[in-house]
Amino acid sequence: MDGILVLVADPAAWVALVTLIAMEVVLGIDNLIFISILTNKLPEAMRARARRIGISLALLMRLGLLGTLAVIVHLTDPVFEVFGKGFSWRDLILIVGGLFLVWKSTKEIHHSVDPVENPDMFDSRAASIGFSAAITQILILDLVFSIDSIITAVGMTDHLPIMVVAVIVAVGVMMLAAAPLSTFIHKNPTIVMLALGFLLMIGMTLIAEGFGAHVPKGYVYAAMGFSALVEGLNMLSRRARKPKNQGPGK
Repeated sequence: MDGILVLVADPAAWVALVTLIAMEVVLGIDNLIFISILTNKLPEAMRARARRIGISLALLMRLGLLGTLAVIVHLTDPVFEVFGKGFSWRDLILIVGGLFLVWKSTKEIHHSVDPVENPDMFDSRAASIGFSAAITQILILDLVFSIDSIITAVGMTDHLPIMVVAVIVAVGVMMLAAAPLSTFIHKNPTIVMLALGFLLMIGMTLIAEGFGAHVPKGYVYAAMGFSALVEGLNMLSRRARKPKNQGPGK
């Protein structure tokens, strides 16, 4: 209750809330892209349900982690050293999550460019296995992104109610944007490749962060934004040329 009163009465708390919501939404983009690509591999009837479950798990995981802030804060404490470099639990989680993202995005890129159709774990002939595999992989990445998100939140404010509100609003935005983003990605194959490239870059960034090489998030999102802008121009160019190529009888 005291935290809520502080939020209502203190202008600085409102500034922290707005800033943290914006930060959480930006950090959630990575998570949402992964969920969109992964659920699009499922049969159409299962996609919406998988997205809801994946995003709901992200919310529950973030709120659960907020309830263990005392533990989360100490995840940045070194637990062992290798050649004089200390590694914390957060570092290990980022490295493992980054390796998983690199593996997954590389695998999906390979499937996209391979001219020979190969059986996949998301094959509609094994829909139940595909659904379980999708949820499991979403859960793994939810954990990685949730820990990174909560540690960022802890660094920005000391008020738990502010963190809870920011997380709920950010995940609500993810829930609203999930279906349109998934549909857009599904209808534009070049966007799929671009999104997989984003995931590959994010995976390498997580690995670098895990090994102590700080990569400013602004550089990463600026690169993603510029690439998305160029691809948007390409899409407009293709759309503008399409009617010209369709002559009579074509």
